[in-house]
Amino acid sequence: MKQKYQDETLSFKERAEDLVAQMSVEECASQMLFEAPKIERLGVQSFNWWNEALHGAARSGMATVFPQAIGMASAFDEELTERIADVAATEGRAKYNTFRKYEDYGIYKGITFWSPNVNIFRDPRWGRGQETYGEDPYLTGKLGAAFVRGLQGKDERYLKTAACAKHFAVHSGPEGLRHEFDAKASPQDMAETYLPAFRELAEAGVEGFMGAYNRTNGEPCCGSKTLMVELLREKWGFDGYFTSDCWAIADFHLHHYVTKTPTESVALALQNGCDLNCGNTYAYILKALQEEKVTEEEVRRSCVRLMTTRMKLGMFDEKTPFDDIDYTVIDCEAHRALNLEAARKSLVLLKNNGILPLDKRKLKNVAVIGPNADSVAPLNGNYHGTANEYHTVLKGIREALPDVRVNYSKGCHLYEYKLEDPGYSGDCLAEVKEQTDLADVVILVVGMDETIEGEEIIGKEGFTGDKKDLLLPKSQRDLIKTVCERETPVVLVNMTGSAIDFEEGCKADAIIQAWYPGAMGGKAISDLIFGEYSPSGKLPVTFYKNTNKLPDFEDYSMENRTYKFFREEPLYPFGYGLGYTTFAVADMKADQSKFRPGEGVTVSFKIRNTGDMEGDEIVQIYVRDEEASVRVPVHKLCGMKRITLKPGEEQEVSIIVDGALFAVIDENGEAVYEPGYFTLFAGGCQPDDYSRQLGGVEHGSVRVEMTIL
Repeated sequence: MKQKYQDETLSFKERAEDLVAQMSVEECASQMLFEAPKIERLGVQSFNWWNEALHGAARSGMATVFPQAIGMASAFDEELTERIADVAATEGRAKYNTFRKYEDYGIYKGITFWSPNVNIFRDPRWGRGQETYGEDPYLTGKLGAAFVRGLQGKDERYLKTAACAKHFAVHSGPEGLRHEFDAKASPQDMAETYLPAFRELAEAGVEGFMGAYNRTNGEPCCGSKTLMVELLREKWGFDGYFTSDCWAIADFHLHHYVTKTPTESVALALQNGCDLNCGNTYAYILKALQEEKVTEEEVRRSCVRLMTTRMKLGMFDEKTPFDDIDYTVIDCEAHRALNLEAARKSLVLLKNNGILPLDKRKLKNVAVIGPNADSVAPLNGNYHGTANEYHTVLKGIREALPDVRVNYSKGCHLYEYKLEDPGYSGDCLAEVKEQTDLADVVILVVGMDETIEGEEIIGKEGFTGDKKDLLLPKSQRDLIKTVCERETPVVLVNMTGSAIDFEEGCKADAIIQAWYPGAMGGKAISDLIFGEYSPSGKLPVTFYKNTNKLPDFEDYSMENRTYKFFREEPLYPFGYGLGYTTFAVADMKADQSKFRPGEGVTVSFKIRNTGDMEGDEIVQIYVRDEEASVRVPVHKLCGMKRITLKPGEEQEVSIIVDGALFAVIDENGEAVYEPGYFTLFAGGCQPDDYSRQLGGVEHGSVRVEMTIL
C-alpha cells in the first residue's frame, strides 16, 4: 500500500509533510546537512545538495563551459542567458541520471545548483565579481531571473533543476575578511543597490537562497532575522529552502563572535530559517535540542522545506520528463554552437583605431604573445566544468590563418617575475622583441585566471583572490610595455573577470575585453579580429583608472561607486562597447507625457544601421530624475533590447519602463513617488558626454512628467 507521501496526486508540500512526519527527529536532523544520507525504510535516497552551475554544470567532469557570468552580462541579453541556463540544466540532468545509474551520490552530482550569484559588483578589486552580472541592480535582476527560468525549466509540475540566489546579502569583498567582516550599508543603499536583484529572483520563483559569510549591519547573514525572516519570508513571501554558505555557521562562534558555542550557532541559524548547512555545524542539532536551544518543531519545519524541494525535482515519483536525458547531450554540437554565440556576444571592443578587422589577405607573419594566449585556465574562469575541447586564442588564430606564419611566445609568467626556473626578470623579452619586429601585427593576450583572481585564494603569495589595485601583475606590464613601444601594430586581448587599467596597453591599436570567455573563447576572439561578425558586447561594470579615487574596499557606501554615483572620469564607462558598424536612434516618443505613480511608460524610437556591415546593437534605456528631493543616481538603466540590423535597415522599437523604476529611495530605504520631470534616453551607451564621445553615439530622449492627483 502506498504511503501518502508517495501519492503523486497530492501537492508536494502535503507529501513532504507526511514524509517528515514519519521520520524520527534524528533522521530529520541528518537531512539538514548538505551530505544527506539515505533513509532506506522510507525510500529516501542519499543526496548531496552542493552543486554549481554559474556558467555551465560545474566540477563533475565534461560539460559545456560557457563564458563566465560577467561575460554573459556583457551581452545584455535575457533570452541568451536563459538559453545558457537551460543547457546547464539539461547537462545537469544528464549527469544526474548517469551518476544515479552507477550509484554515485557524491558532491557535485545532484540537481540543486547553487547559482546564480546576484551580488552587486560594487568594487573592481573583488575577486568573485567575475561570478556576478556586474554593478547594476536592474541588469543583475533581469539576467539573474532569466538564469533562474533557464535552470528551473518550463514544466508545469517539476523543476528541471533547482536554482539558488546567492549570497544573501550585500557580500562583495574583501575575500580575506569575509568570515569575520561586518558589511555596513545604509537603508538607502540596501534598498537601492544591494537588495533589488534578490527580490527579483524571489519574485521569479527561485527555489533556494544562500546566505553570505559576512555580517550585514551587525547580523551574520545565515542567522539574520532582518534578512531571512522579516525581509525574505515575510515581506517577499519566499517559501523555498535556505542554505548557509559552506561552513558559514561555524563562523558565528569562531570568527564573528556573535555566539559562543556550536549549539548557540545552530540555534541562531535554525530559528531564523536556515534549513540546510553546507558544513558540519548542524551535526550539533541534536545536542542543541537536548540543551533546549531549538525545538523539534523548528527542525521539522526546515526538513519539510528541504523535502518539498526534493519532491519538486521528482525524486519520489515514478517518472519525470527529464529521466531520459542521457550523457550524449553533454557538450554536444548544438551546445557548442550556443557557446560560440555566447562567447561572441560577450566580447567587448574597447578601442579600435581602424586596425580591426584584420584583412587576412595582407598578412604574412603574425605574432601571438602572452601568458593567456595558449592557456585553458583563463577560458574557464572559476566554478567551471571541463569542456570536451578548448579553443585557445592561439588555436583560433592558427586555424584562421592556415597559410600565414604564426609565431608564439608566452612572453612572461602570469604573475612571477621570471618565466623559466632558474631564470631572471624579463627572461623572455628578447624573443618577444624579435617576434614583434618580424610580425605584421601582434595579438597580445594578457590578463589573469582563477589562480590569482577568484574566491579566497590561500597559498598564493601576494594574492588573496581580490586585487590590490587595478593593474595587471608587473611581469605582464613589462611585457605590454615592451611590445607596445615598438613599431608593429598591436591588438591587446585582456582576459580577466574584472576591470583593469591597461596603462601602457592603452597605446595598443585595439583593445578587446574578453573576460573568461569559455571553451569556445579563442575562436570567438579570432572571429572578431578577422571580422567574421561585428562585436556587440557592452561593459556591465565601470572600468576605472588606477588613479581614480575609489572608496576604501571595506566601505560599503555607494558614494562614488559604480556609474550611478561615480563623480570622476573613468577609463571606460559602464554600458560602453564598440562594433564594426554604427547605429542611429531617432524619433523617440513616450506613450504619455504625464503619468501617475506606479504607472509604466512605453517609449518608442527608430533605430537604423548607418554603417556598412550587419550587426547587433544593444539599445539601453536610462532614466534621469531631474527634481528628486533625496540622493538619486545621475541616471540609471531601466530597459534594454538587442537588435540585429543589416546595413541601411531601420526598425521601430518599443520598450516598457516599469513604473517602479520612477520611484526614489529615501534615506529610510523606502520607495517614494515624487511629482516632477524625468528624462528617458535611448542609445548604445550611457547618456553622458564621455560615453558619447568614446562611442560616437547620439541618444534619443524624451521628457515625461509624473503627476500626483
